[in-house]
Amino acid sequence: MSQNVLVLNQDYQAIAICSVERAFVLVYLRKAELVLSREDRKVRSISRSFPFPSIIRLYRYVHIPYRKVALSRANIFKRDGNQCVYCGTKNDLTVDHVIPRSMGGKDTWENLVTACQTCNTRKGNRTPEMCGMRFLRPPFRPSYIMYLTNFTGSVLDAWRPYLMMS
Repeated sequence: MSQNVLVLNQDYQAIAICSVERAFVLVYLRKAELVLSREDRKVRSISRSFPFPSIIRLYRYVHIPYRKVALSRANIFKRDGNQCVYCGTKNDLTVDHVIPRSMGGKDTWENLVTACQTCNTRKGNRTPEMCGMRFLRPPFRPSYIMYLTNFTGSVLDAWRPYLMMS
């Protein structure tokens, strides 16, 4: 049962991803309801068979303070898919300041990108506009749920409406 289950708060907002075992226990103890199950699989005991959870919703609202994704080199690489935002290569990656520090650029999600050594050197101490470079993907602050889904490897199509993905 090495699958993951999307956990929704009472208001259907995605708050976590858990194991099938944990989701089954929450449903069995009536702390959560089964929103969507996988038709092709079952959770079996010696004498019974239960639906295999894919999405569950908690019965009680859980207040969760705003969670930020930590700004770190590893998380910038994850956000950018471990490839250069200027040329798309996956070799010799570094972190680049879109607006250089010498021009007042800060260490923020919107100002840090993954760049290969070649593009970073070509850009130098200038902005991308100054040297005619364009982003393949502009930098952005990732949401916490996006950060969680990166650890699962792939997102099930059934989860997309709850994760605000089309």
